[in-house]
Amino acid sequence: MAEPIKNKRPDPAVAPTPQNTPLNAAPISSHAQQPGVASINEEDLGSGVAAASIFAHDPRLMSLIQGRLGSLVGKSSGYIESLPVEVKRRVSGLKGIQKEHSKLEAEFQEEVLQLEKKFFAKFTPLYEQRAAIVNGKTEPTEDLVKAGEEDEDKAEGAAVENKGATDGGKVNGIPEFWLSAMKNQISLAEMITDRDEDALKSLIDIRMEYLDKPGFRLIFEFAENGFFTNKIITKTYYYQNESGYGGDFIYDHAEGDKIDWKAGQDLTVRIEQKKQRNKTTKQTRIVKKTVPTESFFNFFSPPKPPTDDDDEAADDIEERLELDYQLGEDIKEKLIPRAIDWFTGEALAFEELDEEDYADFDDDDEDDEDDDSEDHDDEDESEEDEEDGSKPKQEPSECKQS
Repeated sequence: MAEPIKNKRPDPAVAPTPQNTPLNAAPISSHAQQPGVASINEEDLGSGVAAASIFAHDPRLMSLIQGRLGSLVGKSSGYIESLPVEVKRRVSGLKGIQKEHSKLEAEFQEEVLQLEKKFFAKFTPLYEQRAAIVNGKTEPTEDLVKAGEEDEDKAEGAAVENKGATDGGKVNGIPEFWLSAMKNQISLAEMITDRDEDALKSLIDIRMEYLDKPGFRLIFEFAENGFFTNKIITKTYYYQNESGYGGDFIYDHAEGDKIDWKAGQDLTVRIEQKKQRNKTTKQTRIVKKTVPTESFFNFFSPPKPPTDDDDEAADDIEERLELDYQLGEDIKEKLIPRAIDWFTGEALAFEELDEEDYADFDDDDEDDEDDDSEDHDDEDESEEDEEDGSKPKQEPSECKQS
């Protein structure tokens, strides 16, 4: 029986063998060796945990380290500089070819944009016809109805027809068309709260238009409602003047219209109501505080790009900017062109969703119930220390703090 290999560092003079050579050799410029089992002890592990704890409790230190590491990205390793002169000359020549390629890519993207605008002009009459039917201004022709029924099963068609025959009263257009379509679009559904739905029921059309320069505008048209006075609310997405790598347009920022909320109907805020009791007099007063809350209408107040002074919050802002842009793209590229498929739910069959997306979508109702319970719990009592001798305050009408 062979004697087991002792766990110790090999003598430097010994020739390398599979037994004394590390699996991953250390860099040539380093004399460090891969640690053996005996070289790792609990004290070393403890120091590592302590270091991780320091990073966790000091985000500024972590941000500094990430910044230093990020500054190394893109820096030359020295390999290109070490090449012979004639080889470096050829490398420069290839870079020149790449510049010509980039010019063609930018030209390609510009022509694609012009082609999109050309066909958008052809789509626009169809969108106008759709809006007229949705809002009850006209009825679809027999040819359109027949074309829409071609792929439907006859049994399903009969069931729908029978149901329509038993409904009483006249229905104008297609009620809540856009709200239903948006609620079937996963990324938008996550933003719509129960409070939002009453306002979105008055949404009569969503359309878009291209800008003269790279960018697009989303247009939301509303009927008269009890929440705001705007008939039109828009959000505009702007691209940078210079193209990115590969000729693609680079998103710059977005701007949304100000919503003119009617008194007490702002869906982007909620009123927290608390009772404060004076320890001395035992009298209470009600304090109302206005705080931001989740709402689809926050979509029209997009996040601002980070500045140099916002290093700590830059990652969070960048993530919100990316999400905001993606929502705009989803509305432009998915919801508007195929609104009827989102209304019926057929578009979901073509969405690539993982299990977590489905789980989040199914749990929306439960989350809303939790939010409602939290709103009721906000009316709690808290004691407030007041200076001795101060006059007790009577119940004020409102004490709003924004």
